[in-house]
Amino acid sequence: MIRIGAIVLNTADPERAGAFWSHALGYDRATNPDFLVPQHSGASRFHLDRTDRTHLDLWTDSKAEQRAEVERLISLGATRVDWDYPEDADFIVLADPTGNLFCVIDIGAPN
Repeated sequence: MIRIGAIVLNTADPERAGAFWSHALGYDRATNPDFLVPQHSGASRFHLDRTDRTHLDLWTDSKAEQRAEVERLISLGATRVDWDYPEDADFIVLADPTGNLFCVIDIGAPN
C-alpha cells in the first residue's frame, strides 16, 4: 500500500528548521540531523535538504508494488519525469497533473 513516507523540505538552514519542526511536531532528530523522525509510528518523517525541492516521498514495500503504483498514479493523471537516475535508484520521479514533483520509492530495495 502506497503511503507518504517522507516530506522533503527545502531549507537554507537545516539546523534551524530542524530545531523548529522537531519541537513543533514532537519529532526526534535522527542520527543524520537532516532527518526528523516521529515519536509515534504511522507518521511521515521529515527530510531537511539544502538542495532538493520540497516534495513528497511515497513509499512502497516492493519493486512490484512500486511498478503497480506508478502505473496507477499515471492512470490518475501523473506523468513520468525525465530524470538522471543513479544506477541503483530505488525511486521513480513523477509529476502530478499540475507539475508538482514527487517520488515513488521502493523501501524494500537493498541499500
